[in-house]
Amino acid sequence: MSYAQVYGQWQQDPDGFWLSAAGGIDWVKRPSKALDDSRAPLYEWFTDAQVNTCWNAVDRHVIAGRGKQPAIIHDSPVTGTKHVITYAELQDRVSRLAGALKAKGICKGDRVIIYMPMVPEALEAMLACARLGAIHSVVFGGFAAHELAVRIDDCAPKAIIAASCGIEPSRVVHYKPLLDSAIEQATHKPDFCVIFQREQEVAKLTEGRDHAWHEFQYGVEPVDCTPVEGNHPAYILYTSGTTGAPKGVVRPTAGHLVALNWTMRAIYNCGAGDVFWAASDVGWVVGHSYICYAPLIAGCTTVVYEGKPVGTPDAAAFWRVINEHKVRSFFTAPTALRAIKRDDPDGKLVPKLPTLQALYLAGERADPDTIHWAQNHLKVPVIDHWWQTETGYAIAANPLGIEHLPVKIGSPSVPMPGFDVQVLDEGGHPVSPGTLGAIAIKLPLPPGTLPTLWNAEDRFRKSYLNHFPGYYETGDAGYIDADGYLYIMARTDDVINVAGHRLSTGAMEEVLAAHKDVAECAVIGVADDLKGQSPLGFLCLNKGSNRPHDEVVKECVKLVRDQIGPVADFKRAVVVDRLPKTRSGKILRGTMVKIADGQPWKMPATIDDPAILDEITTALQSLGLAKG
Repeated sequence: MSYAQVYGQWQQDPDGFWLSAAGGIDWVKRPSKALDDSRAPLYEWFTDAQVNTCWNAVDRHVIAGRGKQPAIIHDSPVTGTKHVITYAELQDRVSRLAGALKAKGICKGDRVIIYMPMVPEALEAMLACARLGAIHSVVFGGFAAHELAVRIDDCAPKAIIAASCGIEPSRVVHYKPLLDSAIEQATHKPDFCVIFQREQEVAKLTEGRDHAWHEFQYGVEPVDCTPVEGNHPAYILYTSGTTGAPKGVVRPTAGHLVALNWTMRAIYNCGAGDVFWAASDVGWVVGHSYICYAPLIAGCTTVVYEGKPVGTPDAAAFWRVINEHKVRSFFTAPTALRAIKRDDPDGKLVPKLPTLQALYLAGERADPDTIHWAQNHLKVPVIDHWWQTETGYAIAANPLGIEHLPVKIGSPSVPMPGFDVQVLDEGGHPVSPGTLGAIAIKLPLPPGTLPTLWNAEDRFRKSYLNHFPGYYETGDAGYIDADGYLYIMARTDDVINVAGHRLSTGAMEEVLAAHKDVAECAVIGVADDLKGQSPLGFLCLNKGSNRPHDEVVKECVKLVRDQIGPVADFKRAVVVDRLPKTRSGKILRGTMVKIADGQPWKMPATIDDPAILDEITTALQSLGLAKG
């Protein structure tokens, strides 16, 4: 069946389509219908069903006779260790941890915060919560104490599961002092904490509150799975909000199971026994969906990698993992590929990758130059796809398990079933093909996407539903071409207005990234008295590039003027060593704009290295900006 047929099938009978997809899940009580529109525009799915996520991700594979199959491969170049956990071992470990949590009073509906690095125990903690029907909230390991405290107060966890430390290539990150400080700052106090002690650092436990991971589970009876309703929250995942207060995205259990299971074959072309690797972190949505849940629900082997794309030990790290563990589908962020490309521009460290069928990119716009580099050196399809924390899986993709559609560089391809994607003008009217506008999705959103925000229904409506009634507002800008391919050009905030012309900073970044000396770049709009806004480029050069910076800048300015035209008013660019990013690799363009315009700004909680902003400020000051 072709993509067009599958998408058409969903359009003609959405309920039938999703009930059919629900056949891939084990139910305690099967759903009688798919969509529940009784509270529209707050839609829910499979509400009358009963199900358990942990059963579908672990137990059913053991019962099916695949207990000896690897479920998790942990590969940690930062500690120099690797080990494999089979499905049978995972079942034992998860059921015992769940038993220990239950013995301490954790039950269905209770919240549990998980604050851990990239270790299998993080997945075990998530699955143990799911086994009990407890609602987990994973906070990125090493997150600042204040930010952790804000999340503790928002979701009021009964327990916190943490590790003693995280390991970076050059340092140990002390998690326990951050956790202690967060609990001290928070108004809400957890009943207890469970600490996974790592040999690199054994943390001091607080008597009466903290329990060591292994002792906590000693002698405890394993427990069975607790059935939950279809709309029961599986987890809360906090994403940064424009007001500075984090937004707790709620993930409903049944829709999450059905949708993720469907994507593993349809989009990633993986099934039971295949090795799938998402090079992300469990603290981000990619880690939730495609390190922990989706691969295990589909019976795959998932890789948990504790390392970096470069520096652990070099730019060949990812290729070693793929070949050593026979990875079939690999998912990473464009920013990771750009780091590899910067260290190895000629692809000399890329070996043959016989098991790899495709590389998937998401998290930021994948610039054409990076895609070409990957295609040329990896010799596999490079599939850009687009999704958000809120949706939990791809809105638009090239569905290799259905049909390998022609690739259009710069496009994440076409909408997936469930997503009726439209491009709207400011008045909420659909625009013609090729016209830049706000990307919105006609309601209802499909199963597994957010039905609301945790304890913040009004904020949910205001953030996503009110601007374009009848639609979910994505916050992204772009266009759809005549063939139905979607192009994401920028966040709506990154569309700049130059003398009345709405211009995409993403289009300018594409041009800059094509310059032979440029490894990575960003374009922002800075305030201009005459034209409203004026674009400014930041350029990171390839390692080994020793050309004078002013020459490179001059060539880049000419490239943009030649390819986009004088209307872009692109006259300024500056070379910097690095760009400020979140820990998930997103460039902090909004913060850079505020610094450039001399506006007050707050240090982003998710920033990877705060010192980079000092370097950016210095670079901006050299251009006469960042005053104030």
